[in-house]
Amino acid sequence: MLEFVKMHGLGNDYIFIDCLHIDPPTDPGSLSRKISDRHFGAGSDGLVLILPPETKSGHCRMRMFNADGSEAEMCGNAIRCVAKLVYEQGKIVEKRMRVETGTGLLILDLQVENGKVPAVRVDMGPPRFSPAEIGIRLQGERIIEQTIEADGRIFEISCVSMGNPHAVIFLDEPVEDFPVARYGPAVENNPLFINRTNVEFVNVRGKNKLRQRTWERGSGETLACGTGASAVAVASILTGRCSPGTVEIQLNGGWLSIHWQESENVFMTGPAEQVYTGCWPE
Repeated sequence: MLEFVKMHGLGNDYIFIDCLHIDPPTDPGSLSRKISDRHFGAGSDGLVLILPPETKSGHCRMRMFNADGSEAEMCGNAIRCVAKLVYEQGKIVEKRMRVETGTGLLILDLQVENGKVPAVRVDMGPPRFSPAEIGIRLQGERIIEQTIEADGRIFEISCVSMGNPHAVIFLDEPVEDFPVARYGPAVENNPLFINRTNVEFVNVRGKNKLRQRTWERGSGETLACGTGASAVAVASILTGRCSPGTVEIQLNGGWLSIHWQESENVFMTGPAEQVYTGCWPE
């Protein structure tokens, strides 16, 4: 039997397997498809393996798999859960934690209250803008408010990589009523994107306040997306919709606070919660 913990960051839920002292699953992609199933599995947006670090700089390493079995470079909500889990279990007791990811080593500052971790601030690193880093077949130094067609509709996309690719679309119509399930996959699978993309649909709701819905590559619409919120904050500042500094973003599952000054790293602060523990037959 394989022991696991189900956790979520603002409803973006994952199954976490502690592989610090055991061998990881031999086929994590297949396991992610099975265990993530909402009807026949534990139900989640994907699977996260917590592994020993590969370098002397890291405290641990994270591998993250989407619900369709594809491996993603990073997940902002999942990495907060990793920090909470290993700290509260006493596996790593550093309040400043270094976690290796597919996009590099990230620094996390844990907020600790009575031995528990209600929130984590993540140094997400610098945003990336070049078409090569985003994986898009367009020219230019930055892809900001460029026009594409998806399922018969024209959108303006602003593309940002936070280690994984994001296409940010600002809407005039209320995002709550927008058909994300129709246009999300149409943008995700647009042939311009070499390895598909995550898609964010966004409204401006006030000074440095945004409302976001996310279509995640390989998982569909999720209640929250940390890398997506980071990309949205960056895109909103670059397009003049928000001012440099802290941007508060409401996702379907709650609020994330994103801080960015141009030429600096992006910082994301948000909660992490444990749902339950369980065992999965190997």
